[in-house]
Amino acid sequence: MSRLPGFSVRIFIPSGEPEALRIVEKSNWTGQGLVFPRAQFAEARQRSELKRTGVYILWGPGESGQLPRVYVGEGDLVLSRLDQHARQKDFWTHAAVFTSKDQNLNKAHVQYLEARLVALASEAKRAELDNGNVPQMPALSEADAADAESFLGDLLLCLPLMGVSLFEKARANVDGSRLLYLRAKGIEASGVDGSEGFVVRAGSQAVKDEVASIHPYMSELRKSLLAQGVLEAAGTCYRLTQDYTFNSPSTAAGVLLGRSFNGRIEWKDAKGRTLRELQEAEAGAP
Repeated sequence: MSRLPGFSVRIFIPSGEPEALRIVEKSNWTGQGLVFPRAQFAEARQRSELKRTGVYILWGPGESGQLPRVYVGEGDLVLSRLDQHARQKDFWTHAAVFTSKDQNLNKAHVQYLEARLVALASEAKRAELDNGNVPQMPALSEADAADAESFLGDLLLCLPLMGVSLFEKARANVDGSRLLYLRAKGIEASGVDGSEGFVVRAGSQAVKDEVASIHPYMSELRKSLLAQGVLEAAGTCYRLTQDYTFNSPSTAAGVLLGRSFNGRIEWKDAKGRTLRELQEAEAGAP
């Protein structure tokens, strides 16, 4: 598996409170990110960065209670758009704003970023998308489109550091020696335990029936995945239509099997070794 190049990120916290407003800057990037909880919007709106052209992301709990809800927008003056959303949108609890330190982002650039982020969120299916209309891609020159795409790439690297992993479609790109399998109740699935969570591979199967004692969280998550098209009917079972990241091996196993399971025991490699055994061996446990 190829290794991504390393990079450094500077996170400055003006108030000294870790959960308050944070300013994020990446090495060799002209962009700048601000992330803050809605409870501190009054303080955040005093920042000069919000008076620039930029793209922003709002997120909070979704209607299903299982997947978060997200909204992507842009503005010549980001602050005026955020003021509007503070009055009209109740769901969001956090916001991230991205602008350029040298103020070289124009209206067409941020429209491009907005359209790309909405498309990525729609494809990833890791959140409920609050955008009612799909934004159209602006007409950019080849050079401007390349600049905007480069800006987007750095933005996407910074987002997980802000607690937002909603735009990257999961990909279980591993060699066969790292694959884990789940075979029970007439279904078969495969996946890999990764840094973001447990990624189940496309084509994996899930049971249609749930036990009465299934945890409500798993039952609601199954409904959300069916509504999003991540799970689809395939004969006597469901089938995963894309690689998908679950927050733990146990959640992945529970969703697929329709009841609570210990994922560290249920997921096994090709030799029958459980995930627990593999993790203990890698950690050098006695």
